Amino acid sequence: MTTTEHASGPTAEHASEPASEPTVAVPRTTATTSQTAATTPDTAVVGIDGPALQRYFERHVPRCAGPLRVELLHGGRSNLTYEVTDGTHRWVLRRPPLGVLTPTAHDMDREYRVVAALGGTDVPVARAVLSCTDPAVIGAPFCVVDFVEGAVLRDGDEVATLPPADARRSADALVDALVALHSVDVAAVGLGDFGRPDGYLERQVRRWRSQWDKVATRALPDLDALHRRLGRALPVSGAPTIVHGDYRLDNTILAPGGFGRIAAIVDWEMATLGDPLADLGMLLMYWDPVCEPVLGARHVPTANSGFPTGRELAERYATGSGRDIGDLAFYQALGCFKLAVIAEGIHARYRAGQTVGTGFELVGSAVPALLRSGLELLP
Repeated sequence: MTTTEHASGPTAEHASEPASEPTVAVPRTTATTSQTAATTPDTAVVGIDGPALQRYFERHVPRCAGPLRVELLHGGRSNLTYEVTDGTHRWVLRRPPLGVLTPTAHDMDREYRVVAALGGTDVPVARAVLSCTDPAVIGAPFCVVDFVEGAVLRDGDEVATLPPADARRSADALVDALVALHSVDVAAVGLGDFGRPDGYLERQVRRWRSQWDKVATRALPDLDALHRRLGRALPVSGAPTIVHGDYRLDNTILAPGGFGRIAAIVDWEMATLGDPLADLGMLLMYWDPVCEPVLGARHVPTANSGFPTGRELAERYATGSGRDIGDLAFYQALGCFKLAVIAEGIHARYRAGQTVGTGFELVGSAVPALLRSGLELLP
């Protein structure tokens, strides 16, 4: 198991919902790039102006007690994620990926806002530290949260040796944390204006289709076919909630010493207000091995007999939340559609030499399979 992680946040249309920038919110490969450097003028970590970060921490983080060291934890598929330490304290810094971005995508202040708002709720998140919206400081806006200790299950080889009971407990905790998120009173935590829930599903279908046009490297007729079927099958949404946007097992940190509790949910960059079943559909899509090339690691839920089936996850969610999941096939197909576009965007970025790390060469192969899976869900 990996015993590091971070907390993080959304991409955005300001006070609305995340822009469909398809390089975000995608699982990292196990073989991630790791670069470490002290923040002195003659050393560098990709994506960080070390001396400027040192000066900023000294002014804005009272606990900062010495020279900083920065390590790139994850790079290229999502917002870039770094561990920062002064030798005594540990933080996690998030900034947008390298390359040209859509104007409202990778909004770091929005990411910070949702994590800060959830800090006083039953939803497990890291403690918010600061948000810097000035791109001149390190070369891009960024946000910082406390480092969270725990285990991240992102590779089937890691989980294959777990006792089946631990696999089951981690899956149960995953669903229960999602129920807790979808139970938050958004007005009470100051997120009443965090999105426009009316028409959420229709906008999701439309925006992910338009995003395809911006990143496509090839013509795939199944993309248009799935887009049409989603448009015809739009269900009536229930009461809106906070939607994480990319909810999956390896976007959570399991508490040290046991897998029955989640220490933090991470990667909030696609969060907004909308239909909560979109999160459940996305989770179930990740539970399907069709997404394995995007994950860049052996598929976790099929690597250990203790993990429940996708249907069992859905039933636990329905029981805990009290929501009707009769239209679940639509939400799963929407998850396939979204991830296909995201994967194509990563594939395009890889072809342009704008990824950081390894494992990107396989991502493009997932796109046709994801589209076929979506079509099978909505015959």
